[in-house]
Amino acid sequence: MTSEQAVARVMEHVTRDRLAEAICGMVDIPSPTGAEGRIAAWIVDRLTNHGVAAQLQPLDDLQANAVGTVPGGAGPSTLLYAPLDTFTTGDPAYDVPSAALAMRPDMLPRAVVSGDLVQGLGAGNPKGHAACVLATLEALARSGVELPGDVVGGFGAGGMPSFALDGAGVPGRQNTGHGVGAAFLLERGFSTDHAVIAKPGWNVSHEEVGLVWLDVLVPGIHTYAGSRHRLPYRNAVALAGEVAGHLESWLDEYADRHEHATMRPQGIVSSISGGSDRLAAATAALVRLRLDLRITTAQTPAGVTREVRAEVERVGEKLGADLRVTQVAAVPASHTSPGAAIVRAAVGAWEAVAGERHVPIMANSGATDANILRMRGVPTARVGMPKVPLTPAGEPPDFTAGMNLADLREMRRLVEVLVRTVLFVEGN
Repeated sequence: MTSEQAVARVMEHVTRDRLAEAICGMVDIPSPTGAEGRIAAWIVDRLTNHGVAAQLQPLDDLQANAVGTVPGGAGPSTLLYAPLDTFTTGDPAYDVPSAALAMRPDMLPRAVVSGDLVQGLGAGNPKGHAACVLATLEALARSGVELPGDVVGGFGAGGMPSFALDGAGVPGRQNTGHGVGAAFLLERGFSTDHAVIAKPGWNVSHEEVGLVWLDVLVPGIHTYAGSRHRLPYRNAVALAGEVAGHLESWLDEYADRHEHATMRPQGIVSSISGGSDRLAAATAALVRLRLDLRITTAQTPAGVTREVRAEVERVGEKLGADLRVTQVAAVPASHTSPGAAIVRAAVGAWEAVAGERHVPIMANSGATDANILRMRGVPTARVGMPKVPLTPAGEPPDFTAGMNLADLREMRRLVEVLVRTVLFVEGN
């Protein structure tokens, strides 16, 4: 059997109906960060029923990974990985008004198929990509094609850059996001020679930004509205607004200064917290601004923290305020050599499917669990589907709709890239 015949035999088992079943089954099961156990169990059941050896890998009572393995020869093993948790939750108590002023159909954990488009919470990211990994495992197992090494499908909990949600995980547990499932997967029995993570972007990436989360603490004077004209007065909310405006401008310069290789690290002031809804008659003694800064492989979380502290100190001197900065989360950026076997195989697979020469996309600032896989010593390539250009209503999707739309035709193309990658990857 030639290489192309092997690919064709596997792809015979990747039908539109099977892809639709996989993605709709996943979308219909809510899986906010910290509560992925139900969808992980569904994946294990489906893989088992399709002849793939699979197991549930619990992290706690509500959070779990799913793992499936298609055995191969004595060659290098490959992990195909996708996370399971969604960026928003599907629950208006969390998503309104932070993600939208009102819930929309695409934000609900309910799959709707319109022609080749599937709409529903996480249909594009991450569940459409997880469904492609699922379909790849099933097709490899059904085909009987000899694999060079074991192919492991990893479906991970806690892949989103998120802290624990109240009510959406085990009470008291804080480490539910930022790649905990990927780390647990590799540490507990499923470390492989290579890895491919399926995440959005019709391209092959060999490196990506990390992130550091920082809190800027803005002090004020706690006082009473009726005494504003009689007592010392400094409103921390108003002061925080000035600080936030300065930092938003400074973050544009930050991205310019730190662009490196294929990465252009962005940053935002993401939230403000302080004051009392119960006691609107008083000002707060402290307001917190939270920042997300992306970082490149030429930076470290500690170095970025120092850089932000220096800038915040300058702002504080200008405003006459004692501003403080604390680090609350960090995931370093990571890099796999473009010459690594898994990157070469993924690029070759992409070129065969796309019918054109691969050119890396530049100015990237998205972080994924690829950083977690690489930090644990597994050379990793990232490949995914392009963004759906139009919603079922014929409108360009905003960020949220883009996360919640997938095209069944693009899913099949991604599966072929994954199939070709695992069939043709060699040892480094």
